[in-house]
Amino acid sequence: MSKLSTYFSLVMVMVFWGANVVAVKILVYTFAPITITAFRIFIASLTVFLVLGIAGQWRKVTAKEMLMMFVTGLLNVVAHHYCLATGLTKTTASNAGIILGMSPLLTALLALIFLRDRFRAAKFIGIIFGFAGVIFIVTHSSAKIGAVSLGDMLIFLAVLAQAVSFIFIKKLAATIDARLLTGWMLLFGSVVLFLASLFIEPDGLLRLKEGKITTWFIFLASAILATGLGQMIYNRAIHSLGAAESAIFINLSPFFSLVASSLFLGETIHVVQWFGFFFIVVGVMLASGAVEEGFSKMMRTFGQRKLMG
Repeated sequence: MSKLSTYFSLVMVMVFWGANVVAVKILVYTFAPITITAFRIFIASLTVFLVLGIAGQWRKVTAKEMLMMFVTGLLNVVAHHYCLATGLTKTTASNAGIILGMSPLLTALLALIFLRDRFRAAKFIGIIFGFAGVIFIVTHSSAKIGAVSLGDMLIFLAVLAQAVSFIFIKKLAATIDARLLTGWMLLFGSVVLFLASLFIEPDGLLRLKEGKITTWFIFLASAILATGLGQMIYNRAIHSLGAAESAIFINLSPFFSLVASSLFLGETIHVVQWFGFFFIVVGVMLASGAVEEGFSKMMRTFGQRKLMG
């Protein structure tokens, strides 16, 4: 897959993930949050394994690989989704959005430390631009920003768990197909979350009957498109581009969340939020290396024409 195709697929994943915020909001208000999250991730894992079966990419994994995928699943699935779901009940949406916007920065810093990624000036500026855009969006999507709370800390832990998991994924993806890695991570994570829900939400299974047909349709769309296929594509991008560069695209997710909220929940998008989106796009282009690559290509073309002329 070319770099341009990978960039396009990452943007589409951010569309899915952005819309998924609205979907999850509907699901957690209808069902017990941890229980429905466990089932959603379980369906996502089945989706990934189905894709693997069709593509003929299934293979046995070693005990060591299984253990590493289990640990990564604890971080990327269990810790991230549990802290996120719990944290959102204890803090404002604006605070959560700002903290979630730190994911690319944390991932880039961890990649610099543990993966020895080259930290170019353009990438650093891109991260700052992207983070600034996230702040523009989330601080104008709510009337106020709350003080630091337990919820804020839980959201930060969700981001930290995800950022650390991206480092593990980058290392594992060198020997394990990203799709296979995603499937096992989601399966392990869903099982652990389900076991936890039996203690945290004793009535969780009984509340599943409260869902309407439209709600279950939203559940399937969230599980298959956003969680299953989306996570699979994203993990594959980590293998191709690296943890830090792939994480930059997460800055697009808050904007698409606002678009989905406007379309499906009737919320208003302000002009300043479009301004924030501009910052995010510039940040993604700088940090991903698209600007540098495009400039280099243009200079090579100009040089060739000058020689021919």
